[in-house]
Amino acid sequence: MKIMNQKNRIELFKKTMNKAGINEDFLQWLIDEGFFTAPASTKYHGAYEGGLFDHSFAVAETLIDMTEKMNIEWKHSRSPFIVGMFHDLCKLDSYEKIIDVEGVTMFGSDEIKGEQAHFGYRNDSLFPGHGDKSIMKLAAWMHLTEEEILCIRYHMGAYERDAWDYYDRAIKKYQTVLWTHTADMVASKVKGV
Repeated sequence: MKIMNQKNRIELFKKTMNKAGINEDFLQWLIDEGFFTAPASTKYHGAYEGGLFDHSFAVAETLIDMTEKMNIEWKHSRSPFIVGMFHDLCKLDSYEKIIDVEGVTMFGSDEIKGEQAHFGYRNDSLFPGHGDKSIMKLAAWMHLTEEEILCIRYHMGAYERDAWDYYDRAIKKYQTVLWTHTADMVASKVKGV
């Protein structure tokens, strides 16, 4: 995926948001919260400004493509987009920009031109977790089906060793849970986003 700027990411999102019933208020909240500028990680996939959107969009595209090619059935046609785009909403307040200036690391949002910038974990996030936190943030904006909740909650798959039994039960109820994890892995490990 070509790395875009915030304006391009928002325009790309606007082209698809109506299919999923996303309104302008939710879009504005996403902009205000940094969905189009936040990184997806500190050192793995999407570890750059805007990486969260790029990764999420790649997961949504992959999940939609898999759904069409493999005839995967969902309770709602919007679900592959919603699950893919918002499975990592938990990351909106997880990272902050770190700027290295002559060997000194500074935390904060001030941009220093010509200096090395990367991201680190914030210490002031209000909610822990990953899948659960993403569901809480998204549920404030839309009603989620049980299938969407389980897909988002267990999108980490076997990486969450403590939740293996729950993940297994969720897959048995909704095969889309497994496909969500697979789309996440394809986007991050194969596509590199």
